[in-house]
Formats: sequence, structure tokens, C-alpha cells
Amino acid sequence: MGIVATTGFFDGVHIGHQSVLNKVLSTAEAQGKENAVITFWPHPRTILGQDAEKLRLLNSLEEKKKILTRLGIQHIHIIPFTNELAQLCTSRFFELHLKQELNVDTLIVGYDHRLGINASDNYATMKSIGGALGIAVEQVESVEYSSFFSSGISSFAPKNNAVSSTKIREALKGGDVQTANECLGYRYSLQGVVVVGNKLGRMLGFPTANMQLYEPLKQLPADGVYAVIVSIAEQSYKGLMNIGLRPTVRGTTRTIETHILDFDQDIYGQPIEVQLLAHIREEQRFDSLDALKQQITKDKEDSRNYF
Repeated sequence: MGIVATTGFFDGVHIGHQSVLNKVLSTAEAQGKENAVITFWPHPRTILGQDAEKLRLLNSLEEKKKILTRLGIQHIHIIPFTNELAQLCTSRFFELHLKQELNVDTLIVGYDHRLGINASDNYATMKSIGGALGIAVEQVESVEYSSFFSSGISSFAPKNNAVSSTKIREALKGGDVQTANECLGYRYSLQGVVVVGNKLGRMLGFPTANMQLYEPLKQLPADGVYAVIVSIAEQSYKGLMNIGLRPTVRGTTRTIETHILDFDQDIYGQPIEVQLLAHIREEQRFDSLDALKQQITKDKEDSRNYF
């Protein structure tokens, strides 16, 4: 029995991706078949050298797999992205990976999806290639978002801006985590391990958990202070996160420090996840540590008011 599948990198697994995935799930259920996602790792840009030094990811591979599984995907096939794979034409990819290797008989694709080295091979071409191999190809329209990078209330509207991983990265780089979260369909998070810092926060009366990211290419939001939800050992807490260079103490390395509200435990070496909720303020330099302490006190109050 064949399977219903889709292919792509799916960075972020955002609401546009989820529209495709929902079609995969509903089609597989209607046909009484299993479903699958065929994805790639590492990102093609790291292999092809296309501004690889600027590449930032919304998900690590493990994060992506967890989201796909949570959404109901039964099988996740990861194809190593290599120079050899990049040279495959569309028809050869269909024949080798979809038909022979995975026995796909229905392929669901997004509105702008391409497979293989031939960038001109669009949906009509894929539909023709699939038909010759006994693979039905169906296309899903884009999901539109009406107010990227605008102040005011955001909303979804047809025929405006298609949700994309690139636009979500831009929203994060601008500190607009609320737009990013709406387009992702879940809260953007950073995951890592708690490491020893310089303990300045504890000296000021605001101890922080310093995070070392698991995925070094993870997209960070703009420097500043954020209201966050912190998860440690399957427990969730409210918190206040600062990302930046700490200009008040002339820091030279970007750090991720989170003050967990109403919490005082030794968590060095433990996994930590921080879900971003709202940008409270930009990072700034203060004339003294006392002034910094006063601002952190205000930040705590602002975060409590947010929650």
C-alpha cells in the first residue's frame, strides 16, 4: 500500500507548512493510508555555499521532528542533503526517492514548491512527472498574513503576504515575537543547557539562568528584554529574558540570560526551554549598576503586568 506524503525543509513548521500537513493528514485518512514527511538535513545553503554564514534556523532537527510528530505525522524520512542530491532533476527525484524508496502514491505540495535542480519545474511539471509514475500530485494554496512589520492589530487576509520562514526570521530580528508566534502557530522557543555565567544578576538580586543553545544556528530575536515562559524538568514558570551584550558592564559576547520569577533553585547543567511571549524593551546602557537594578525591577513589574 502506498503512502501520502509531502516534501520540504519545513523550517519553523509554520502555519503555511501546517496547511500542507493538514492536507496530507486528511488525504491519508480519506484513502485509508499512512502519512509521511520527507525532509532534508542539513539545510541546502550550508552545502551549496549560498550565504551559508548568514543562515539561521527557526528549528533544530529535533525540534522539527517533535513538532511534526505532535501534528500527527506518522513517518519522518530525513534525506541527507548532499551535492549529489542537489544535482538530481525533478523526474529522477520522483523516481528514486518517492516511488522506489518510499512508495509514495500521493504527493501534497505547497503553492511555490520545487523539487530537483530544475527551478522551472513547477506544479504542472511535477503533476505530469508524477502521473507517469502513478503518483498523484496535489497543490495547497498559500496562507496569507496581512500585516507583517506593521504596528497595530495584525490579522489574516486573503491575497496579501504569504507566510514564510524568511518573514518569520525577519519578524524575530525586529523583536516582533508576537507576529512570529502568530505565523508559527505556536510560541517561538530557545532550547539549551544552563551554564555558569558571571553571576552579575545574582549580585544585583536578580539571579539568572544563562543558556547555551543546543543549535548554534538558531535564529535569535533582537537584543532586548522579553516576557517568557520557562520550562525546566517538565515544570513551567514565568520569566524575564535578556538577550544582548550587556553594555552597562561593557560585555563583548552576546548572552541569553533568564530571570525566573519566584524561583530559587540550583539548575546548572539542566536542560532549559524559553518560550518568547512579548518584547518588553530594547537593550540599553545604564550609567551605573544601581540604575540597571532599578530598570530590572521595573522590567519585572512590566512582565508581571503582561502575565
